[in-house]
Amino acid sequence: MSKLWNSFHDKERVEPICKKQLNDWGVDYFDLYIVHFPISLKYVDPSERYPPGFTYDGKNVVPGKATIQETWTAMESLVEKGLSKSIGISNFNGQLIMDLLRYAKIVPATLQIEHHPYLTQQRLVEFAHKEGMAVTAYSSFGPQSFIELEMQQAKDTPLLFDNETIKTIASKHGKTSAQVLLRWATQRGVAVIPKSNNQHRLAENLDVTGFDLRKSELDEISGLNQNLRFNDPLNVSIRLSLILNIRFRILTLGSMVFPSLSTYRYGHEQQATRPRRHLDQK
Repeated sequence: MSKLWNSFHDKERVEPICKKQLNDWGVDYFDLYIVHFPISLKYVDPSERYPPGFTYDGKNVVPGKATIQETWTAMESLVEKGLSKSIGISNFNGQLIMDLLRYAKIVPATLQIEHHPYLTQQRLVEFAHKEGMAVTAYSSFGPQSFIELEMQQAKDTPLLFDNETIKTIASKHGKTSAQVLLRWATQRGVAVIPKSNNQHRLAENLDVTGFDLRKSELDEISGLNQNLRFNDPLNVSIRLSLILNIRFRILTLGSMVFPSLSTYRYGHEQQATRPRRHLDQK
């Protein structure tokens, strides 16, 4: 799995950068290739700076001219050429997805979004599922990972690990707060990709399907929603931009926990032959 960064959205840039990433990993194709943000930025040649970050010259953010339709059509060609078995999107809202579905020959296999009890995005999750997209959550622990990036907003936000609701539910089940947060997501039909450098915590993160939260507990956790978003491109510093781009290069090193393996079969034949679907079709 890898992602298409914002500065490679022009149709003639998509395939070359995908091939570069394949070469970097030493593989022939990706199982899944995702549009990282619905944002086009001015092209930066990889020989000059890679990953380029949000800025064109290290200081200024310069928008590109590629439309989402242009980019998605180029993404579809990656499937047709066997460079990726499936393609998906990340950080798209409902309106952008509705627009994409008007012209898409291949419906995105997955939607990756920031998702945690402070940002439940219930209607977006339901809409994506209705349209046949798997939903994957990043930042399942809320502000935790953004504190590492020195984001003041995250530092000012109470940690979900310390939230009394989460801690009480975790105690009842004999689990950690992290395990409860991950199980809350998977019971909502959302896949999770937790990050940890600790081997013990990695094992705990995988052990989250052996218990179920009651509906009342799921509702209690969902009730913590504040529509609080940390990964906001309008609030990204140069330093944070560089760190985020380094992280996107090592995506496949993270563990993935799926609520239902049958939901996440990224097969070339399965996706490439899906009929074009319009929003007015049932």
